[in-house]
Amino acid sequence: MTMPSREIQLKRRPVGAPVTEDFATVEQALPPPGPGEVQVRNLWMAVDPAMRGRMSDAKSYVPPFALDAAMEGPAIGEVIASNDPAFAPGDLVFSRLGWREAFNAPGTALQHRDRQALPPQAYLCFAGMTGLTAYAGLIRIAELQPGDTVFVSAASGAVGSIACQIARNMGCKVIGSAGGPDKTAFLRDVLKVDAAIDYKAEPNLTKALAREVKAIGASGIDVYFDNVGGDHLQAALSLANDFARFAICGMISQYNVTDAPTVPRNLTMLMTKRIRMQGYIALDHMDLEAEMLKRMTAWNQAGQMASAETVYDGIGKALDAFWGLFSGANIGRTMVRLG
Repeated sequence: MTMPSREIQLKRRPVGAPVTEDFATVEQALPPPGPGEVQVRNLWMAVDPAMRGRMSDAKSYVPPFALDAAMEGPAIGEVIASNDPAFAPGDLVFSRLGWREAFNAPGTALQHRDRQALPPQAYLCFAGMTGLTAYAGLIRIAELQPGDTVFVSAASGAVGSIACQIARNMGCKVIGSAGGPDKTAFLRDVLKVDAAIDYKAEPNLTKALAREVKAIGASGIDVYFDNVGGDHLQAALSLANDFARFAICGMISQYNVTDAPTVPRNLTMLMTKRIRMQGYIALDHMDLEAEMLKRMTAWNQAGQMASAETVYDGIGKALDAFWGLFSGANIGRTMVRLG
């Protein structure tokens, strides 16, 4: 007996900001799983800005999405049927086969997750690749130390909100930047940052950052966790202490531009302040996953990890969830509830 499943396919490669006509919703009929295969019904999928890069065919660290095929993304699902002895019906599994309601895949494409330790969606948030991205950037790339002053851009977003909490849990002072009063209130009231900047309300971001650095009694910033680039990177360079460490996680301000990118005008400060700035990809730091998961689970059990999620319901809302990443509609991890 076949199982119906809807999926989102990429029909053409976007130029600039993606539009609805670049995609199609297609219904598939899944056969029973073949030898060595497992059939999974997705419960949750997540979207992130990096997916925009895979919609283009430019060379990158991961292959582009194929045309006329379901896109891929992180998902948590439940095993429905299995022809792999390592998996049984009811098992909770992680895959990179989101953007679809259900699928058949080899068992090697799946990873077990513990239902008892955390809620299923947590494995797409602070206990998933998003958490690993924040953890690797701060712990390994920026070599975070207790007492550091940390500046996080896009601090109300998926990775930024986790980075703020890791830094806070590690005994650091945290300044977060986000767009709008609701998001800055979230930073102060939920994430408990030491200072929050509404960059949309500030005519000069560098002056705003200088004001908040002074307000919390710091001499400057020791660590910058960058999700934005552009003016935020320029401000961080201006307020950096000597020997500051910059972890470059993303530059969402540049993802959909079709003209010349915005480049900070003060890059010479990298030299004069002896700043170490390093870009990174979380996939290069998978050896930290078990350590990250252990610490995140412990922090969560101690009440030190706030859940930061924007949830859409149904595969038909998956593209709306993706648009929200670029319109500023999301707080925390943006996910789609499928099951």
